[in-house]
Amino acid sequence: MKAEPEEAHRWLEQMLGDWHVRTTGSDGEADGSGPWTEHVRSLQGLWIVCEGQGTMPGGSFGETLMTLGYNPETKRYIGTWVGSMLTHMWVYDGELDAEGRSLSLYCDGPDFENPGRTARYRDVITLLDHSRRLLTAQVQAPDGSWKDMMTAEYRRRD
Repeated sequence: MKAEPEEAHRWLEQMLGDWHVRTTGSDGEADGSGPWTEHVRSLQGLWIVCEGQGTMPGGSFGETLMTLGYNPETKRYIGTWVGSMLTHMWVYDGELDAEGRSLSLYCDGPDFENPGRTARYRDVITLLDHSRRLLTAQVQAPDGSWKDMMTAEYRRRD
């Protein structure tokens, strides 16, 4: 049995390539990290693999790995995220907005403000144009609203 890519899989392919990454904190100010890069490749059109590396705030080296795909049975985007700075594997479940520009990926993970508890998170990937995209990481507040934690701006490398 060989799965065939669908239109939803092709949406992810807009992220293929090499990117420069700059991150800011929730206040919009630089977060102290150094330069980051990301390489995004396809696994035969069904999955993308996003491999990031760069300098963390404080100067240490960091690496990240995100996988994203689409499940035609559930009609949901799915994936994972791991980083060398955390021991938690984030497991995504999400959907595309009505305009087809933003992908919201939901997951549960450690509550950084209340150790031993979990919190609900959302990473929103917004395609601005062919050469620029954003990833906004948010945490859900007790009232159900979403609070920005950080934003990463990606610019396609020449």
